[in-house]
Amino acid sequence: MRQLFNLLFIVAVLFMVSCKQNTEGTSTTTAIDHSAAVDGVGQSNVQDDVSNPNVVQVAVGSKDHTTLVTAVKAAGLVDALSNAGPFTVFAPTNAAFEKLPAGTVEGLLKADKKADLTNILEYHTYVGVLNTNIMGDGQEFDMVNGKKVKISVKDGKYFVNDSEIVGTVKASNGIIHVINDVLLPK
Repeated sequence: MRQLFNLLFIVAVLFMVSCKQNTEGTSTTTAIDHSAAVDGVGQSNVQDDVSNPNVVQVAVGSKDHTTLVTAVKAAGLVDALSNAGPFTVFAPTNAAFEKLPAGTVEGLLKADKKADLTNILEYHTYVGVLNTNIMGDGQEFDMVNGKKVKISVKDGKYFVNDSEIVGTVKASNGIIHVINDVLLPK
């Protein structure tokens, strides 16, 4: 069960990373960085240059989500987020990670902090597709780590835990909502 949550979280993270690169409704083929896979085993090692990219592939292709991709790899969630899903990933941009206190990201990327990093990444991932047309003001959704996020709608703009959704990218295994903040589980 924990491995499924990790997988969902990785997919969500990758999906968010690719949101800045593409606009909703467009598809591109992106090469996958297979260095995160173990011994060539896992969904991320499937070679496919024809299908639409999954959330991880979308994230890998986004210059605005390199920190997120690094975090997903460090947490070992690449294969989980490359699976069929569907997933919704709230993907923080590089700028979002830069808002955290100095040294936070570097500290979370250390091997002894993998559980903390995984918990944070899983808080950005939902199992299922959450399009904004089904999100309502005040709704709460259970994320992969078991914690809830709250949706709010203000002047036609959608927010998750007060972080505005600034872009949306569809992927073959879900949807990525780009956000400008890192969501921290409470």
